[in-house]
Amino acid sequence: MDTNRLSDTLAKALNDQMTNEAHNAQIYLSYGAWASDKGYGGISNFLFRHSNEERNHMMKFLEYILKRGAKVVVTAIPEPGPDPINVNDCFEKVFKSEVENTTAIYKIVEMSMQEKDWATWNFMQWFVKEQTEEETMAIDMLDKVKIAGGPNANDDALYNLDKDLATTPDDATLAQDTSVTNP
Repeated sequence: MDTNRLSDTLAKALNDQMTNEAHNAQIYLSYGAWASDKGYGGISNFLFRHSNEERNHMMKFLEYILKRGAKVVVTAIPEPGPDPINVNDCFEKVFKSEVENTTAIYKIVEMSMQEKDWATWNFMQWFVKEQTEEETMAIDMLDKVKIAGGPNANDDALYNLDKDLATTPDDATLAQDTSVTNP
């Protein structure tokens, strides 16, 4: 008996997104290793934590595909690309990667709406919110780097930024969670 509840197109899109999440984990892992090699322990720790978060996202997709009765297809993960040239470049690349990931998430949401697959649409809403957090986090990091001097940040500013990122929470405050009394 066939228990698959996903269309072929949605199953492929979800499998592709699972690979995309694994790729994002590799990007964070690679950049974390780069930061560690440069002596930025706080930045590397921050990036390593986000690598784990991306792996968790990958597993959410894997589990969802399985629970909907479709086949999981594990494919090769693309290389993360070249190392950043500086801390500013690192977080610019992080932001770009998160925006690309958001675009892919939105395509699956749109596809699930078109197919009237409300279970997948509902599943994807968690990722819509998560991507808002991820983009906000990346923008917050770019703002911090900009204050430190951007691509021309000096060693003192980078030291303080590195120290700050060692204790920066992984979740960003979202616009919908703010109010006049809680800006």
